Amino acid sequence: MLGVASCLALAIAVCGLQPSSAAPPSITTVPVQVAQTSMGTVSYRSVGSGQPLVMIMGFSGSQDAWSPTLVNALAVRHQVIIFDNSGIGQTTTPPGTPTISAMADQTAALISTLHLRHPDVLGWSLGGMIAQALAELHPADVRRLVLCATVPGNGKALVPSASASMGLYDAATSGNVSALMSWIFPQNQKAAATAYINAILGYPNFFLPSAAVDAAQYKAADGWIVGTEPEGHVRIKVPTLIGVGADDMVFNPVNSKRLAQAIKGSKLVIYPDAGHAFMMQDAKAWAAKVNAFLG
Repeated sequence: MLGVASCLALAIAVCGLQPSSAAPPSITTVPVQVAQTSMGTVSYRSVGSGQPLVMIMGFSGSQDAWSPTLVNALAVRHQVIIFDNSGIGQTTTPPGTPTISAMADQTAALISTLHLRHPDVLGWSLGGMIAQALAELHPADVRRLVLCATVPGNGKALVPSASASMGLYDAATSGNVSALMSWIFPQNQKAAATAYINAILGYPNFFLPSAAVDAAQYKAADGWIVGTEPEGHVRIKVPTLIGVGADDMVFNPVNSKRLAQAIKGSKLVIYPDAGHAFMMQDAKAWAAKVNAFLG
């Protein structure tokens, strides 16, 4: 009698069947690597295979702030690259004043060093600003663009309220996790916030940016929001998917609507009962939407 392995081998040989490929490992088990780019070192992780997808983190987050559920679901279809923005982890702070455009240039340097060749790009919040600047400054580096809970940089953004702006900043810089979650998840989604925290703590040696990095990012984002960077004046030509939570308390969903109006042909998805971290709140659903859009 044939064993299970022998039967499988016979079926493959006779019927032309192919064994299914193994699922990629969880991003939390992938070691951090360091790329030597034209703009200094950049620390990153890469998981999965297929069309590259570069994910750009938002304010006061290292690459460890990405939901493993989200990254793993995207890695089923893509080579996903997550990395640390300027001054975080082992990523160099380039000389000069940190700006959104400078961080976009450093992202482009990473893309070039890793030979990613026209990747897709996803950015969250401040990362969405960097992604827009990347598409403007380095159009050959962006095949398709996914913008999550972010704002245009053309001077038409609805500026966050002082309470939201300072509340988020104070929560991040003080390390008050409960306060931070209250700004990025709706009050009735505490279970989702807790699940997100537990998931990201699965990264070994979870890393938090310094207060100096937080201050520099905050200033850079402020300049983008009020429209002082030329790269924010929205001339993006690539196919773009925009997502936002209907209850986003950091960047009012009006900003995503204005961004969708400014980027011709873009698609806008608004998630009910979701906040600034909507893509972490229901990671599998958003990953399915992104995978379908990226093709």
